Amino acid sequence: MKADLHMHTTLSDGVFDAETIIKRAKRNGVDIISITDHDVCKNVSENYQLAKEVGITYLPGIELSTIYKNRPVHVLGYFRDESYKSEEMLNYYKFIKEGREKRAVKFIENLKKFNNIEITYEEVYSYSSGIVTRPHIARAIVNNYPEYDFNEVFGDIIGDYSKAYVPSCEISIQEGIDLLRRNNCLVILAHPTLLRDDIKDYVLSHDFDGFEGIYFRNKENDEEFFRNLAKKRNLIITAGGDFHGTPGDSIHADIGEITIEGEDLEIFLKKLRNN
Repeated sequence: MKADLHMHTTLSDGVFDAETIIKRAKRNGVDIISITDHDVCKNVSENYQLAKEVGITYLPGIELSTIYKNRPVHVLGYFRDESYKSEEMLNYYKFIKEGREKRAVKFIENLKKFNNIEITYEEVYSYSSGIVTRPHIARAIVNNYPEYDFNEVFGDIIGDYSKAYVPSCEISIQEGIDLLRRNNCLVILAHPTLLRDDIKDYVLSHDFDGFEGIYFRNKENDEEFFRNLAKKRNLIITAGGDFHGTPGDSIHADIGEITIEGEDLEIFLKKLRNN
């Protein structure tokens, strides 16, 4: 039995809807999945039913956007109950949606200022299902400037350390952890391998339940490092492909490429059930 615990649908910046994702997971031999869209967790009942029909287990999750020193830090939350529809979480979804719309406008302004790239908000929004994210901006750029490929745009032109970059929200790491804990989530630091050295120690010092220590973009010895740190602090290790499905995207894995199984999965499920 294996689990892929990190993936995205059209509710945030994924290309495929939940039904397609769930069927793809089954086809790729995954037994347990969590859909972890950015800053939203919806359609849970429908996803449970779809997963049951194809014969896999679905766990409701979310990838929360937090910030430190003007840099993004993503935190995965896995819901133990129906708190994904609490009033506090619903207000958070609305807050982030509005913030991302303002962010997209600022991104468009910065792209013109720093890169002489002109795109419209209307085109960017047309690629989304209501929540505007960076991949939607990247798609608009590639569509209008075919000399760029998606990875180049996402990494160099609108990446975390580009001149055009705009932070996604104003919520701190601790505020994000507290929000998820109040809503009965298992709290995991997403893809810690992507943390910059200048913020890494500070971020890792927070009170997570575990680390996404098995990740597509891990560098040599990363998994060993995060496993040792997790063992030292009595935390757990999770894994996920961070599937988006974007054509030409080589920085995320397919569903089922990056998974946990065996003892890692048993520990995760035990911790998740510990309500």
